[in-house]
Amino acid sequence: MIAVERLVGDQSAKGETVDGRHIVMIVGTRGNLCNGTALTRDLVLTAGHCVAPAATYRVLVPGVAPPGLPIRSVAVHLRYNPKDYASGRVTADVALLKLEQMLLAKFIPALLAAPKTVAAGDRFTVAGYGTTASGSDTGAGTPRAATLVATGKPGNLQIRLVDPVMRGERAGLGGCTGDSGAPVFVESGGSYAVVGVVSWSTGPSGTEGCGGLTGVTPLWLHRGWIVETAKRLGSSLAP
Repeated sequence: MIAVERLVGDQSAKGETVDGRHIVMIVGTRGNLCNGTALTRDLVLTAGHCVAPAATYRVLVPGVAPPGLPIRSVAVHLRYNPKDYASGRVTADVALLKLEQMLLAKFIPALLAAPKTVAAGDRFTVAGYGTTASGSDTGAGTPRAATLVATGKPGNLQIRLVDPVMRGERAGLGGCTGDSGAPVFVESGGSYAVVGVVSWSTGPSGTEGCGGLTGVTPLWLHRGWIVETAKRLGSSLAP
């Protein structure tokens, strides 16, 4: 279990945990770091922008030596548009990775959360291996988590999260460099289910950097694609 601390920022939110056995690192020959969620022991969910560019990608997990686990196939959502992503418009920023071999037995597949309407103040937990400071590699490769709250805007096509104390106006908790593709969990009945993937972040008040907004692509918009693509890749998801 990962203690809920900071992804980036000076604040700390203690006392809660999220299961780190769901999350993996994704590295590519372009030198990028992203995150993924194990939906089965050979199927990883991530953000489309993490794996859409042509490169060789591998999955890194504790207990597996670099360069990591090879990937058999990459499926990026057909409606993912890199131009829309680059300009900040909403797009289907979702992808699935089929591994050549199973993850270690200690990995527990994450459940997809049931569809829900997000309201301002709803709480979510983000977990990832990214940095703890904008513009540096400080802290990268160490799993961390933070509890953030929804702003309620712009609606259910995208979830925007902020530090519950700093409210995005001053630097606080949030996703940072290397947290793209990281799972966003919702707690229900004492367990965590994945409701979205991290797509982008800003600094305070919309500036460049980290510790302001964390932008999330909600999975309920793409659940049918995820389930059908998983089946096509030979992986059955838990109901």
